[in-house]
Amino acid sequence: MSTTLTTPPRPQVPPVPVRRFTVDEYHRMIQTGILGPNDRVELLEGWIVPKMPRKPPHDAIVSLILNRVLAPRLPDGWFARGQSAITTADSEPKPDLAVVRGAERDYLTRHPEPADMALVIEVSDTTLASDRSLKVRLYASAAIPVYWIVNLVDLRIEVFTNPTGPATSPSYRTRQDFGPADLVPLIIDGQDLGPIAGRDLLP
Repeated sequence: MSTTLTTPPRPQVPPVPVRRFTVDEYHRMIQTGILGPNDRVELLEGWIVPKMPRKPPHDAIVSLILNRVLAPRLPDGWFARGQSAITTADSEPKPDLAVVRGAERDYLTRHPEPADMALVIEVSDTTLASDRSLKVRLYASAAIPVYWIVNLVDLRIEVFTNPTGPATSPSYRTRQDFGPADLVPLIIDGQDLGPIAGRDLLP
């Protein structure tokens, strides 16, 4: 069923002096060692925020979707990445999965940007609320065409399409929910690759 989405509210700004960082400043923190490989963080709308710890079902489903569902279906010129950074105008999130144009070696010196991506996926249990609010706003603002939430709490796949792009209140105009018995469309760069059984995307 299709629904028209309302824009999620922006998070409250802390009542103390704070500072947002640009993507370039975030990169410099990584290059100079201020942020290291053991710092589980990502840049979201200028804020450096912690990544939530992952549970076994989350990691198992990410691996299953990457290796068993997406990789065998993608056409030439596209590949799937798992839990790797992407770069937008003001953020550098690490979605659980992304379908990216080109080949892996195209990204040795930079992360994929919105124009390089056809689909991003978050596998959600403890992060469901933020994936439905902050990540919807972030990916819609970047005009990423399709965003899936693989909802492990309610055993649903939430498919968001038709992003507004940069706007006062960015969001996706359409959301469709699919259950285990439904067929989920996989559309990459306008090409319909055939449906996926919902049960193949869920525990």
